[in-house]
Amino acid sequence: MGQLFEEIDESLRRWIEAQPMWFVATAPLAADGRVNVSPRGSDSFSVLGPHRVGWVDLTGSGVETIAHLRENGRICLMFASFDRRPRIVRLHGRGHVHLPGTAAFAEVSALHPDHPSTRAVITVDVERISDSCGWGVPVMDLVTEERDLMRLFAEKKGPDGMDDYRAERNTSSIDGLLGL
Repeated sequence: MGQLFEEIDESLRRWIEAQPMWFVATAPLAADGRVNVSPRGSDSFSVLGPHRVGWVDLTGSGVETIAHLRENGRICLMFASFDRRPRIVRLHGRGHVHLPGTAAFAEVSALHPDHPSTRAVITVDVERISDSCGWGVPVMDLVTEERDLMRLFAEKKGPDGMDDYRAERNTSSIDGLLGL
């Protein structure tokens, strides 16, 4: 059932970018470190080339993805179809964190709507592209609507308040690795 792909071609790009949600998995090098899986969504993801993807990373209550990427770069993105056609696509590669003021941050953030909680851009140099059947994924109806809680939270805090929040919550991972 599963297939390996040489690159993200136009057909695969359209399928990936049509998924409203995907998952990001990272892990620290330490054997006792905690593996992290984070759901992502909204209009924040782009295929940047046949072996390169990126997304706008919004402020969260933690900073695991950024901390793990800074430590070792290993990452896996998983996209799953919840409609009638079952499919899972995984992109394995090396992730990079780009802060405001860098060329990669400008490149990726320009492709998406401004969001007041944007803290970074993540890009991934994709080394392995595969799919699998997805038969175990349930069929679900999708309500395509952005939760406005993060936007309202960030707007209420303002830029300085968001900086304070990140300083309090995003400086290190739950395993003590460097975050922002």
